[in-house]
Amino acid sequence: MTHSSQSDIEQILNGISDISFESKTVLITGGSGFLGSWMCETLLNKGAEVICLDNYASGKAENTDHLKTHPKFTRIFHDISKSYDPGRKIDLICHLASRASPLEFEHYPIQILKSNTLGTMNALGIAKKYEAAFLFTSTSETYGEAAIFPTPETYRGNVNTLGIRGCYDEAKRAGEAFCMAYFRQHGLDVRIARIFNTYGPGMRSDGHYGRVIPRFMDQAANNQPITIFGDGKQTRSFCYVTDQITGLLRLAVLPGISGEVVNIGNPVEWTILELARMIIELCGSSSELTYQPMPPDDPTRRVPDITKARATLGWEPKVELRDGLLKMMNKK
Repeated sequence: MTHSSQSDIEQILNGISDISFESKTVLITGGSGFLGSWMCETLLNKGAEVICLDNYASGKAENTDHLKTHPKFTRIFHDISKSYDPGRKIDLICHLASRASPLEFEHYPIQILKSNTLGTMNALGIAKKYEAAFLFTSTSETYGEAAIFPTPETYRGNVNTLGIRGCYDEAKRAGEAFCMAYFRQHGLDVRIARIFNTYGPGMRSDGHYGRVIPRFMDQAANNQPITIFGDGKQTRSFCYVTDQITGLLRLAVLPGISGEVVNIGNPVEWTILELARMIIELCGSSSELTYQPMPPDDPTRRVPDITKARATLGWEPKVELRDGLLKMMNKK
């Protein structure tokens, strides 16, 4: 069963109503992941042919099971860090494949490095062969422990290459460098999105995955203690999935922005304590807060400067955190 609601899909479609995907074939790596599955469904609604590539390392087959009978949808089990050729003309590649949970950095660092380096190189090779446009989903993690807030795309980052997060941070930074190398050497049409925290229906909530919003929701729904790392005063900015997919697709295809990197995120900053208390309230939960040590290199602030997204994409998020959480809880 689809985890997306028709109203959510319509919101994305309204946000990209000026963009046509008719007669286009789109390859999505990580297409059965959280964002990938939303992208697959949206593009099918826009008339595109969609090839979903996934090895289910962090994505789930059930995220795209409801699309299997669609005549324009093809799902292939494959690890993009290994060679792949679709054997057909591709117009756009959206490279989303990667484990992204901080709790996985310790257990799967090699796979994370491979998907964002070898995987990016393989995906770029496909784009070069078929003269496809290329969207790379990078991350706000490339900024590390930032020193400028809100953080603009011009900030070069403060990242610990030897730390537990280095496998993800540095692999994404290398992926960006691969994209720019293909842009400069081969004239490939590449666009880079630096994604900030995103949430919504379909996001994994199982314990080992560990994303903060579904974890807090599960704990609150079961009246269990909500686990706060550090003092909870660290901040994040949370973008609802419909806003994120709208921004990504506008970045992927709008003319005149090849070679550009754009922050896609919500510029409203929340502390983790504020998030926890809001979720407890919305769930009507009796959960109490518990505290654990802050993980190494966990950023103390994270908030995007989206001036560039507003100017180049005509995009900004529309869904407020409370409303998005209610949608995710199926209460709205």
